[in-house]
Amino acid sequence: MATLVLDNPLLGADPAKRPDRQPGTAGGPSAVSLDPSSDAAIMLRAAAGDEAGFSYLAQKYHRPIIHFLFRMVRNQAIAEELAQEVFLRVYRSRESYRAEAKFTTWLYRIATNLAVNHARDTRHERAARNVYLDAPDEETGTTPDVADEGLSVEQSLLRAERMKAIRTHVIALPERQRMAVLMHKYQGMDYREIGEVLKLSESAIKSLLFRAYQTLRDKLKDFV
Repeated sequence: MATLVLDNPLLGADPAKRPDRQPGTAGGPSAVSLDPSSDAAIMLRAAAGDEAGFSYLAQKYHRPIIHFLFRMVRNQAIAEELAQEVFLRVYRSRESYRAEAKFTTWLYRIATNLAVNHARDTRHERAARNVYLDAPDEETGTTPDVADEGLSVEQSLLRAERMKAIRTHVIALPERQRMAVLMHKYQGMDYREIGEVLKLSESAIKSLLFRAYQTLRDKLKDFV
């Protein structure tokens, strides 16, 4: 059933081409002051029945959500399945969406909850470590498992070792610290946005990230 969410001809369209605003689909009073081309405005129109709007958002955030979930569950197939479930839940709850928070905050809260529930349900299972070699690392823009042509063999090996160490130590962080780092470092979310997702204050998020980054600095000091 989840595959139906992304099995839509509209998803083949260029995600840079935002759906045109449809008359009569303003999405309620909260849409009045929104930029019509913003994600929040598009989601409000999707809530009012604009299927093209939903398809545009699903296409735009499909890969970022998979990358985010993969860093949470460390299994490519499971990350893709969870991403399908994320967008299925977005679609099912579209009429309840309100634009008080950014669309991405709402989206990543759904993804985070799913990833946390999955981790708790499969705590005692050993996850397979699968990754697509053609999926670029979001930190560097290059594939982590393929050598960079501009680097020497030694540099490539050191870089690959460093990237592996970073991934290993990030995934080993306590649950909330790990989620905060993933959202802050890899998704570019600020303290307020992360706080809204994790339902914590900005000061709590700052403290969470400080402890997480201090741990990572200690663990990765040999690579500095």
